[in-house]
Amino acid sequence: MPLLARRFERLQSVLDHRMADLTVLLEQVEKPHNLSAILRSCDAVGALEAHAVCRAGRLPTFNSTAQGSQKWVLLKLHSHTEAAIAQLKERGFRLYGTHLGRATVDYRACDFTGPTAFVLGAEKWGLSETAASLVDQSLSIPMRGMVQSLNVSVAAAILLFEALRQRQSAGVVPEHGEGLTADQYGRQLFAWSYPRVARWCDQQGRPYPALTAEGEIAESLPRDVRLPH
Repeated sequence: MPLLARRFERLQSVLDHRMADLTVLLEQVEKPHNLSAILRSCDAVGALEAHAVCRAGRLPTFNSTAQGSQKWVLLKLHSHTEAAIAQLKERGFRLYGTHLGRATVDYRACDFTGPTAFVLGAEKWGLSETAASLVDQSLSIPMRGMVQSLNVSVAAAILLFEALRQRQSAGVVPEHGEGLTADQYGRQLFAWSYPRVARWCDQQGRPYPALTAEGEIAESLPRDVRLPH
């Protein structure tokens, strides 16, 4: 059965504000509550996707902190930090790493209005030497207490919302879907509207069917393919 009209309109409204040029790259951030909180912040600011480098055999898990945001922010997994960073740079992202060093600057002095990826390290150790050497700019969040580090999910939220603030001030926050390509928008809208059908299409290696203006699938599908909301 097709989506309810108000549900389809809600999905479109959220997608209209999504930004493909704002993301995070998480290096071995494995604690479920931290990973969940970061994806929730990504969803809140309108980031389309997030990236993660996990140790072998360590798949990401989520808890109730995510509030279901893992369904709305695609988490792309990478096997190596170098490959993940290279891929993001090829896509035109400028990478900002949370790392203290000689070239570190206050995060408020950075310009996040262009394609931006925040690189954050594991809860205990921070960024690896490899990641720290490959980012375009290292940054810090100034603190006045005895402890000179923030929980990784808190740091991610501060940086993401600063990027959103800057983009709002510059008038470059998307309002009508311009933050995505037409292909990105169409694929994501279908995947959100009919997730099981989208997974079936991915398994079959076939393109997603077109949707009507009312959110119905404009194509006949096999009877054994369910069409859940």
